[in-house]
Amino acid sequence: MKKIIVFLALWTISAASIAEPYSVQRVEPANWWVGMKYHQVELLVYGDNISATTPAIDYPGVAILHVKNADSPNYLFVTIDIAENTKPGTFPINFVLDGTVQSRFDYQLLAREKNSAQRQGFSPKDAIYLITPDRFANGDSKNDAVPGMLEQPNRAYKGGRHGGDIAGMEQQLNYIAAMGFTQIWPNPLTENNMEKYSYHGYAATDLYKIDARYGTNEDFKRFVQKAHKKSIGVIQDIVLNHIGSNHWWMKDLPAKDWLNFPSEYQETNHRRTTVQDPYAAPADKELFVSGWFVPTMPDLNQRNPHLANYLIQNSLWWVEFAGLSGIREDTYGYADQAFLSRWAKTIMDEYPNFNIVGEEWSANPAVVAHWQRGKVNASGHVPYMPSVMDFPNHETLREVLLEKEAWDKGWVRLYEMLANDFVYADPFNLVIFPENHDTSRLYSYVNEDVDLFKTAMVYMATMRGIPQFYYGSEVLMTSPRERDDGAVRADMPGGWKGDAKNAFTGKGLSAKERDMQHYLKTLLTWRKTSAVIHKGKLQHFSPANGFYVYFRYLDNRAVMVVLNKNEQEGSLDLNPYQHFLAGKKTARNVITGKQVTLGSALVLPAKTSVVIELQ
Repeated sequence: MKKIIVFLALWTISAASIAEPYSVQRVEPANWWVGMKYHQVELLVYGDNISATTPAIDYPGVAILHVKNADSPNYLFVTIDIAENTKPGTFPINFVLDGTVQSRFDYQLLAREKNSAQRQGFSPKDAIYLITPDRFANGDSKNDAVPGMLEQPNRAYKGGRHGGDIAGMEQQLNYIAAMGFTQIWPNPLTENNMEKYSYHGYAATDLYKIDARYGTNEDFKRFVQKAHKKSIGVIQDIVLNHIGSNHWWMKDLPAKDWLNFPSEYQETNHRRTTVQDPYAAPADKELFVSGWFVPTMPDLNQRNPHLANYLIQNSLWWVEFAGLSGIREDTYGYADQAFLSRWAKTIMDEYPNFNIVGEEWSANPAVVAHWQRGKVNASGHVPYMPSVMDFPNHETLREVLLEKEAWDKGWVRLYEMLANDFVYADPFNLVIFPENHDTSRLYSYVNEDVDLFKTAMVYMATMRGIPQFYYGSEVLMTSPRERDDGAVRADMPGGWKGDAKNAFTGKGLSAKERDMQHYLKTLLTWRKTSAVIHKGKLQHFSPANGFYVYFRYLDNRAVMVVLNKNEQEGSLDLNPYQHFLAGKKTARNVITGKQVTLGSALVLPAKTSVVIELQ
């Protein structure tokens, strides 16, 4: 049954009903930087009857190029140009009516950090740690409940706010660094002032403000700076497709076409293949792009040029303000295709060494590859996003871990999925992952089989691409095998005072949990300095007898990886791999640190996978 969403009078508020004077309530973005390639900035100005005024600026190097009215009288779109030699400083934007200044806004132009444009984005040298901030660590209990925020803390409810925050993540930076992670991706931190289920962060109510229950904008900036000092970058989770129904726009929409389906709720059909399908009905394609996820997440219409500018500038602003090393973009393919190209191109033009990864949740490599920079698409779509999430690899790995080996089952399916890499423009820049905040915990999915879980961690640490791990996996956190968001995003042990178990200190962990934590730490610590993994090529061999073997190699160096699900001890014949092994007598087991003798065969214990560094 369709749910009718009524937005009467949201953009038709009459000037007579708005109180005088013509006060400016918001200017977004509230500041910019000198020396940006993106130097023509469109300001969204919001205030009572502000469209009746004329903006004026008197500051050397800054000029107003044009002013556009919106459907609502309470908005102006003011485009300013910032000359290259403009000096940083603060200046007033005056809003004038009949020769009198009715309101003013003090605008800031800031100096950029040194080498900001050349910042290095995340890359295959990195290991990403995905954190759901509300569930990781409560570093400041005073912000658990904040006046004006609709949802109060309730740690006993798995779908409620639990109190994790930026301070908690900051306090655990030493732990994260010691584990071998070099990038942190927190789920969205922007304000989500919704009545319930606000902790996940994907229903923003203010795109320029950190949620007060996590901290402040300055807290986030400081967190990124402290992470950098520990050689950890920070990736921001950004949503271009939708907002929360309590976003401040919803009380007074700037334009009639600011949202898709503004007057009658239409749910997306999730038919992501329609974007490329040469036979797709236009209505199916339109419903995929323009439909809403749920009634509390209004779908944004990026075909509105002012909204498109707003979203692009918002992303640039966060990169520059916070010092980000990457963006993870949510529900990527659901937004307008032409806009997505422009958005990614603008960011990459500004920061050529940056990285962006988009979420295209499809098990079909052709669908995912469509969005990666360098892909030549039959549809004519030109993508500029450097990376995409490797969902085809993710889903296949999880399935084959539980499959019995056969000619067409088990490892061979992973082997053949990897063979599809020819459809990608840059497969080595894909983000690979065994689980995330939207899936069940892998440890639970494999029926709490530690050996299978370790095999998955070996694969993640050594396969081509950029590995992403989910918080708590290192201590074998569990969930139902089927998706259950609140349970998957459970509290990290030790993140709250009084927790009986503490992943950060080791207190209360079982021997199995400590062993897994040490296992992953060993893998990732080695990976941090392994140029073969960061830059090396890949060659894999057809799986046989329950073994899947591949090599990462660079110049005269090589790493041999053997994935092994065999239920009993087995012998791997080394003759097929003599191209890499010829002349090598010994090697080092990366996990145990012990020397390995390379004879005619390698004997492996049951369900034990190995990473062997050839010497």
